[in-house]
Amino acid sequence: MRDRGWKNLSEYLRELRKRSDLALVRAPVSAKLEIAEIHRRVIAAGGPALLFEKVENSPFPLVTNLFGTPARAGLAFGERPAELIRRLVELVRRGKAPALSRLWELRSMAHSLRGGGVRTRRRAPILETVQSTPDLGKLPALTCWPEDGGAFLTLPLVLSHDPTTGASNLGMYRMQLHGGSQCGMHWQIGKGGGFHFSKAEAQGEDLPVSVFLGGPPALTLAAIAPLPENVPELLLAAVLGGGRIPFTKGSKGEALVAEAEFALSGKVRAGIRRPEGPFGDHYGYYSLEHPFPVFDVEFLYHRKGAVFPATVVGKPRQEDFYIGDRLQELLSPIFPLVMPGVRDLWSYGETGYHSLAAAVVHERYPREAMMSAFRILGEGQLSLTKFLLLVDSPLDLRNFRALLRHILERVSPERDLYIFSELSMDTLDYTGPELNRGSKGVLLGLGEPRRKLTGRIPFSDLPQGLKKAALFCEGCLVVEAASWEEDPRLPEALVERKELRNWPMIILVDEIKSCLASEAAFLWTVFTRFEPAADLYARPKLERGHVAYSFPILIDARMKPPYPAELFCDEETSAKVTRRWSEYFPSGDVEMGDSDRAHLEKW
Repeated sequence: MRDRGWKNLSEYLRELRKRSDLALVRAPVSAKLEIAEIHRRVIAAGGPALLFEKVENSPFPLVTNLFGTPARAGLAFGERPAELIRRLVELVRRGKAPALSRLWELRSMAHSLRGGGVRTRRRAPILETVQSTPDLGKLPALTCWPEDGGAFLTLPLVLSHDPTTGASNLGMYRMQLHGGSQCGMHWQIGKGGGFHFSKAEAQGEDLPVSVFLGGPPALTLAAIAPLPENVPELLLAAVLGGGRIPFTKGSKGEALVAEAEFALSGKVRAGIRRPEGPFGDHYGYYSLEHPFPVFDVEFLYHRKGAVFPATVVGKPRQEDFYIGDRLQELLSPIFPLVMPGVRDLWSYGETGYHSLAAAVVHERYPREAMMSAFRILGEGQLSLTKFLLLVDSPLDLRNFRALLRHILERVSPERDLYIFSELSMDTLDYTGPELNRGSKGVLLGLGEPRRKLTGRIPFSDLPQGLKKAALFCEGCLVVEAASWEEDPRLPEALVERKELRNWPMIILVDEIKSCLASEAAFLWTVFTRFEPAADLYARPKLERGHVAYSFPILIDARMKPPYPAELFCDEETSAKVTRRWSEYFPSGDVEMGDSDRAHLEKW
């Protein structure tokens, strides 16, 4: 086990080369669509990281797919952080002073936390080249999907400070290049940097911001971690990296990551918004054009021989999936400490993470499980969870089919299904009535089984409007139906049918074959295409102020007219990449996967 994390991107790339897990692409390639499709095909086949040495119209090489397999995600972030967190949790649980030998084992963590997890250097690689009139158009920023609004920075580490308290936030928010030295700042709802900007803007002030590309991989993991607002991400980065993160000072005294590949410093302007997007996002659809703040870059720094890091998001599983799952594995021992009733928790990357989560909870008295539900839905980034499943048995939450079967055996919809409307929702989820607005659902499956599920389809002849039917698991019927435009009221009619009165769950979809191609496909199709308050149907009755539902529980997961388009590569780019594959990889040792289907059908 390494004593420390990787010092910088170059050190990590050298290790990937040594392991033959980095492919060099020497053929000239375009950052507009071409690189993204190469990346998607390689990651679909479980292939290596990619270093593009000649990116058209840019003097800088570009690297992608740095973390796009479980093995690379594990290598990048290491086993040491998980071991340290396990030890800390063990000490807290014991509730007593640890032996001196244990304290000695944790000495490196204590050292990492000194000085807020950072230390300052006078000289640093990031200061080797400084541009006071930056031209961001020289950066090989990617345009990933045909309807994207332009080129984006897709792995930016955004550092801001609270204008009142000085507390830091390190986050990762996509940034669209607007031309010259200006780019967008996509601060979504509930993001720490956005809170800092709101404070500054309320005072009529611009917010100083620094943006880093590259550097220690520990920074990437810390930036996306769902930490409480008062816990600095730089502290977590120091723990992950096994030592304080080295910083230096820029031309105006601004804090810069010493070992970053690139750094942009400037200000996010108060009172100014520009259209941002569309952008093909990790939900597998486009997020649309909306006004967002703008970042005016005053200085561009880069080290000599800088390599530009980027990623590509889209239908799962993409690179962000492997980072997200690694992060969950790392933080899972902490959940029972901060949420004592929660024994295990998992958010599903196949749904974009915020669309679906499940938890194993401890129920010492009736309905205590709902206390845990409220705690989860009130905890930082978990508060954006759209649908939450709860059980009180020690199940493997990653086995979703078994989990759903377990719940459907136990659920009493009259008291175990809750819909909470008129709430905030993830900015990137367009199933709600408007941006950032939607609803949440909670479904409980507690105690002993109440019923034996059947594997028999309940229809001898399919009712009008239904085309095909098949089981996802016992008790969950998936039905291919007429489109929403053709029959928007079909769900209301189906829940009233007598032969379905005892059927636990029905899912309406546009196309059953792709939905049932894999467990991942089911999760993505269903939970990214419905909003609980609008698209979950059951026969309701008001009892003591509570809406008591009766079977069947029907989820309408058909595409609706307001939803953005699903992501697909354009035909011209697809044909170009197919034609040039042997130019990119002349040795023939990099497999070409199917970028449209493999992500959802392979698992």
